Amino acid sequence: MIYVDAEGREYAVDAVVGESVMAMAVKNGVPGIVGECGGNASCATCHVWVREEYARLVGSPGDLEEDLLDLGVSERRPTSRLSCQIAVASDLDGLTVDIPPDQP
Repeated sequence: MIYVDAEGREYAVDAVVGESVMAMAVKNGVPGIVGECGGNASCATCHVWVREEYARLVGSPGDLEEDLLDLGVSERRPTSRLSCQIAVASDLDGLTVDIPPDQP
């Protein structure tokens, strides 16, 4: 899994299937993913932009996530997701997400 910050720096992480994209970032010290609520989908401080080539595999946000994205992020994009709501799966090998410059 690859995280790309606002300056273009890449952080490669060996992700664990079943963990969330947010948990992997926090456990590996990836800057910019705060995860204030601990992955409970209540804060939007783990907002990422999923790269287009992975958007279909990751899927769409659920209703609660949609609400948080609408209200809680500074720049919502079509591939915006809360990384706490993306479970690492084997078919997501190489998943790349961009981290916004600011989290709520």
